[in-house]
Amino acid sequence: MPELTVPDPSLVVLVGTARAGQSTFAARHFAPEEVVSRAAFGDEEAFLTALGARLSRGLLAVADTDAARPALRAPLVALAREFDLGTTALVLDLPRPLLEARGADPAAAVAQVAELRRTLPHLGAEHFGTVHVLRSPEEVDAATLRRAPLPPDRRELRGPFDFIGDVHGCLPELRELLGRLDYREGDAGLWTPPPGRTAVFLGDLTDRGPDSAGTLRLVMAMVRAGAALCVRGNHDEKLARALEGRRVSPAHGLGATLAQLEAAGPGLRAEVRAFLEALPAHLVLNGGRVVAAHAGLPERYQGRDSARARRFSLYGDVDGRVGEGGLPLRGDWAPGYGGEALVVYGHTPHTAPRWLGRTLNLDTGCAFGGHLSALRYPELEVLGVPARAVYAEPARPLPAPYGGGHDRCGVVPQRPWPEQTGAAPQEGEQA
Repeated sequence: MPELTVPDPSLVVLVGTARAGQSTFAARHFAPEEVVSRAAFGDEEAFLTALGARLSRGLLAVADTDAARPALRAPLVALAREFDLGTTALVLDLPRPLLEARGADPAAAVAQVAELRRTLPHLGAEHFGTVHVLRSPEEVDAATLRRAPLPPDRRELRGPFDFIGDVHGCLPELRELLGRLDYREGDAGLWTPPPGRTAVFLGDLTDRGPDSAGTLRLVMAMVRAGAALCVRGNHDEKLARALEGRRVSPAHGLGATLAQLEAAGPGLRAEVRAFLEALPAHLVLNGGRVVAAHAGLPERYQGRDSARARRFSLYGDVDGRVGEGGLPLRGDWAPGYGGEALVVYGHTPHTAPRWLGRTLNLDTGCAFGGHLSALRYPELEVLGVPARAVYAEPARPLPAPYGGGHDRCGVVPQRPWPEQTGAAPQEGEQA
């Protein structure tokens, strides 16, 4: 019997008829606090509230209930989606004679088994992301479960880290910045970090700068060697769609990136496509103390892998409206952020790194003639190198960072641009 993989966290729904053994299965494979039994509650609303209490905290929850009909499953799926978590179906599709031998009402068993088997092929259409079906008591007894963390969950990685802002094809500046961070280039062009450190790229590797193909080669080699991590940015997303053959606009430097990859040959194009497709939308690191996301991420989405969480990670707080020059209007999520994790992000370029509360924007507009910036973590040291040229003209002037007062990380917002490596001011120090 193969291992049954259960995404953790998610809502696990034990799907089956009466007398299929959902409670026994739940007790064998899950901790008591993870299981919420429908039989323990007087009404459906209380049952859903109890499940929601766990899901809201990003914890795995198991719904122990008869859910042979889609109408019974729909509220459970909707609840998981409300909290930006997926839904896993563990189906106990046992023979009707066995159910009757366990005391099921024969007429009810006939109807429930027929309904379960009629709707079983359509669980994917009901938005169950993972479906496992056990069809005999032997399979139920032999089943083993493996909990799989969601793609953003890399809490086991403790660092130290070097977060690097939007590169946008600025390969000369990236090489200089890595050198300033004490990374060393080997004979094969692989950049090696100082002992124990890992680079974390915040997305938007390509477009606008002079060498997007070279930037991709460098970053992909570091990720492949375990020297770096990377999250997906909106420019990376657009490039991935183009490489899939989908119709996208070549604006904002994408046309030049595609031309460089075309000139490099199909091998690099295929490698880049696979690399981009595998990138997580965000990363939760160091036991949940720090989050890397291209456009930032409110606490309610951290560690989640829903469409809403991915969309916010890529594009920020947008609702489809556009402003002057046709650019999307972006809400500023950072001033209202109250989470415990430090969120390091980019996407919206400023003239200098922007500290605000427990957030740091490292996009300092290198492709627009600004700087390429990095954060040493946990030291909270900011470092930057100036752009060697203005590779692209911004549609509007880059704003200066803003904020006031001390933040929770002990860093003073509105810190001047550090032309050299410098530790962030601590409590009581002046910026």
